[in-house]
Amino acid sequence: MPATDGHTLAPHRHPVWEVFLAFLRLGLTSFGGPVAHLGYFRQEFVVRRRWFGERVYADLVALCQFLPGPASSQVGMAIGLSRAGFAGMLAAWVGFTLPSAIALILFALTLSAWGNVLPAGMLAGLKIVAVAVVAQAVWGMGRSLCPDRPRATIAAVAACVVVLVPGPLAQVAVMAAAALLGRALLKTAPAGEHEALPIAVDRRLGALMLSIFAALLALLPLAAQTWPGQALALIDAFYRAGSLVFGGGHVVLPLLQAAVVPNGWVDNDAFLAGYGAAQAVPGPLFTFAAFLGAAMRIEPSGWAGGALCLVAVFLPSFLLVAGALPFWERLRRSPHAQGALAGVNAAVVGVLLAALYDPVWTSAIHRPADFALALAALVALMFWKLPPWLVVVACALGGWGLSLLPL
Repeated sequence: MPATDGHTLAPHRHPVWEVFLAFLRLGLTSFGGPVAHLGYFRQEFVVRRRWFGERVYADLVALCQFLPGPASSQVGMAIGLSRAGFAGMLAAWVGFTLPSAIALILFALTLSAWGNVLPAGMLAGLKIVAVAVVAQAVWGMGRSLCPDRPRATIAAVAACVVVLVPGPLAQVAVMAAAALLGRALLKTAPAGEHEALPIAVDRRLGALMLSIFAALLALLPLAAQTWPGQALALIDAFYRAGSLVFGGGHVVLPLLQAAVVPNGWVDNDAFLAGYGAAQAVPGPLFTFAAFLGAAMRIEPSGWAGGALCLVAVFLPSFLLVAGALPFWERLRRSPHAQGALAGVNAAVVGVLLAALYDPVWTSAIHRPADFALALAALVALMFWKLPPWLVVVACALGGWGLSLLPL
């Protein structure tokens, strides 16, 4: 039953298959990254289906941008939860995530089985297109998240620290310091008028979800050390990456690179080739985790590794979305919480800027022709607004062509 006034949620329990099919269609067609995904969601669920109104949708987006993790996927989870309960939440995630996850696992298996017979230039082209994609993300996020001198300074200092002190612990420390600085220095405007979120999760259940989230974040590293095993180590690494990412899917790049490349789980060339390929598929960028799990040099790998890493990287989002909903009203009105988030978002830009330099730039740009191809890809994405999948394919072919020239 559609909303009658444009702002009221439709009755709570609806068929789970309805949610799954709606998100499956979006998972097959939603190219363009998280900002584009939010536009697709608005068109589908606010304008076309009228499941709820503009102000409710805007508040769902605000909540998910406040949380760490992939904002567009989390908005999808919240929509599924509002429509059909926790089963709908799961159905929304599966529908939106499955197409790109399957495509990236197949690409990883192809790369593992026949990587040596693929033209080397194509893999180089996939690494080069990653330079353009990350540069575009840094530019766009920098303009929106670092609009003044304090936040630009936080971003610059964060980039320097992460470059000079590589590793996941430095990134976590930078985020924590930025939150404290933001809380102390950054002033935010009070929250405007809004409607209560139309999702029934009581505070006791929300507190339980948040407790489980925090417990797993704290205990998984200890468990991985106490009971050495590759599966538990993978769950720990990917759960931690999914828990600490602010600012969208691109920011997961440095966390995952630090988790899987230095210890030899995935080599850096395959990592960047997979990241480039992830731009060519619809759906959330976090499905890059499925590629990494399938491409592992350790067991589990293949389909089992891809599924394990995919679930581990998205599990924090399930717990956070359901856990934060009952407490969102208080958080959205707290200037201290908003200031801390502003500081973290500025540090996110710095962390991504550091990743643009190392490993993305240092691994892909070795000669003037590489730089020229990366610049052409950046212009195609930012100014010509070409579809990302088309730019990825063109760069792969361009890298192959450059490998045939005596440059």
